[in-house]
Amino acid sequence: MGPNQEQVEQNSPTMEELQLQHQNHERRLEELQRKTWLTPEEELEQKQLKKLKLHLKDEMERLRRTAS
Repeated sequence: MGPNQEQVEQNSPTMEELQLQHQNHERRLEELQRKTWLTPEEELEQKQLKKLKLHLKDEMERLRRTAS
């Protein structure tokens, strides 16, 4: 493993950190879904959270594959 790879791994979030972020986004999405209606800002937040969750899920899968 070269120095660049070690640096990337040190700066990369752990699986636990990714899962925690994913859970936090999921909780916020659930809060938004319980509302009768959303403001335009909340609608934008909802869309962004969904994209972030998907990105985190992809990152967790990437970590699983590289750990195998």
